[in-house]
Amino acid sequence: MFTIGDFARLGRVSIRMLRHYDAIGVLRPARVDPDTGYRYYELDQLRRLNRLVALKDLGFKLEQVQVFLDESVGVEELTGMLRLRRVELEARLAEDAGRLARVEARLRSIQREGQMTSSAVTLKSVPAVRVAQLSDTAGGWAPEEIGPVIQALFGQLGERLEAAGVEPCGPPLSYYAPREDDRIDVHAAMPVPAGADGAFTVTELPPVERAATLLHHGSMEQCMPSYESLAVWVEEQGLRSVGLSREVTLQCPDDVAGWVTELQLVVADS
Repeated sequence: MFTIGDFARLGRVSIRMLRHYDAIGVLRPARVDPDTGYRYYELDQLRRLNRLVALKDLGFKLEQVQVFLDESVGVEELTGMLRLRRVELEARLAEDAGRLARVEARLRSIQREGQMTSSAVTLKSVPAVRVAQLSDTAGGWAPEEIGPVIQALFGQLGERLEAAGVEPCGPPLSYYAPREDDRIDVHAAMPVPAGADGAFTVTELPPVERAATLLHHGSMEQCMPSYESLAVWVEEQGLRSVGLSREVTLQCPDDVAGWVTELQLVVADS
């Protein structure tokens, strides 16, 4: 048998926590000395402690944990439950990370108010381009609404182009159009040569006479300050935005910090 201190060290928990588990009945010591009140544990109880801590750390309440343990949940069933819980927690972490990135982008925009620079903006014409594209709708303009849609579309488009034996002949691009119901039409496109055919739509995007362009570096979830810089430039030049804007992906390494995207805002005289 092990003293409560030794058992706490084996299980990597505090003595206080073991006393709490004893008090609520979820893990009682194997023996309590009637004279001293010292608690003693058996090595086999380490199995129950491991399950208890794992379930608790994955967010289950102690009442739920006790039911799982008292019903002698099997290893396979317990493993399945833990894996499912892990997936849920990983999804929550990813969602929180995305939310944090968006908050940071808003914070940077707030901090830059009155200090935005438009020196990196270039006015140029954009030639017509034949593209293979897939389209879907997003709930709105927020990055968290557009991002998952455009990522899924590009994934599907890449697979379909490969299946059709079509090699893209230019950088991927996306463009968007508002709908009357406040949703957004999202288009993922890849330039393709004449004669391309497959499970996708082939269309020709018209030329743009004048586009205000700016290179955005990093994740598109943090593109808002770059678009604000474009807006500042457009206003300073006495122009107005018209038509559909485009985002052309120039570099897209695994690390999103290395992404380079050309933002193209179609403009005309006010």
